[in-house]
Amino acid sequence: MVLLAIDFENLHQLLRNLYQEMMPLCADMVGVAKGLAGFGALFYVAYRVWQALARAEPIDVFPLLRPFAIGLCIMFFPTIVLGTINAVMSPVVKGTHTILESQITDVHDLQKQKEQLEYDARVREGKAWLVNDEVYDQKMKDLGILDATEKLGMWVERGFYDMKMWFRQLIRDFFELLFNAASLTVDTLRTFFLVVLSVLGPVAFAFSVYDGFQSTLTGWLSRYISVYLWLPVADLFSAVLSKIQALMLKTDIALLQDPSYVPDGSDGVHIIFLIIGIIGYFSIPTVANWIIQSGGMGSSMKGVNSMGNKGAAMVGGAAGAAAGNMAGRAGGAVKNVAGRLLNRSKSE
Repeated sequence: MVLLAIDFENLHQLLRNLYQEMMPLCADMVGVAKGLAGFGALFYVAYRVWQALARAEPIDVFPLLRPFAIGLCIMFFPTIVLGTINAVMSPVVKGTHTILESQITDVHDLQKQKEQLEYDARVREGKAWLVNDEVYDQKMKDLGILDATEKLGMWVERGFYDMKMWFRQLIRDFFELLFNAASLTVDTLRTFFLVVLSVLGPVAFAFSVYDGFQSTLTGWLSRYISVYLWLPVADLFSAVLSKIQALMLKTDIALLQDPSYVPDGSDGVHIIFLIIGIIGYFSIPTVANWIIQSGGMGSSMKGVNSMGNKGAAMVGGAAGAAAGNMAGRAGGAVKNVAGRLLNRSKSE
């Protein structure tokens, strides 16, 4: 399929490069933030000094250092804040991605082993021609004119098998496309949120100097870390799905090693887990919010979660209906062609 020619890994890398290229924009907001923070520090210090003088109390200098510390963070925002947070969180991202890569490698190895065992099972069954084009062409050449009925039966069975495999692959590619699209959607939202939080971070720090806005600082930090954790949580979720798929492949391999087992080539369980993955990807913001409590981020993704669940349900229903309709039509068409060819061979 043309749509599946998209390299989603390159798209994810493009989003990571976009985040790095947008970081210099933080410097453009530092000047505005320094002005806001300067006014805030003036009012902050003046109010507390006047309050201490009015009450004839000694002036406590330590609390007055807060706006100056925030001002230093604003002046060196990309280095002190973003550089520190990203450096601390980077090992978490790399660790989870390593787990995912190991699981994916195991799945690929098991899938190749399963395909080889399926072919061996077809050979034991005496139907290697069903899955091998060279064997099929050679067997058709070996059959003579008197074997027209057997050739017709082989042609019909091979045609029906190819149509069945084509349709299963079509459904599988469709859901794999949706699965990758869900992953890309979450990654795009993550990049957008990180860019907004990073570019406007100095302004958030500046407002935290003012009385009544002190919680802005902790709120910004918790939200930034929570959104940053979306990628590790997504990698862990994908690793869990890959592990489940690996366990299913091991079960199929154990069955294929039984000489009496006949493979059916079904991908129903794999498609089910793709649908689970599509729905599960939209729960990643909620799971990340469990790790770092950030008020507001869970509610902001409530609409995305709802749309993801509804979309997956609609896609599943539509795919099921289309599968039944196309399978019925394909089976009827194959039977009609087989009937006509059989009648023609009898008349001859």
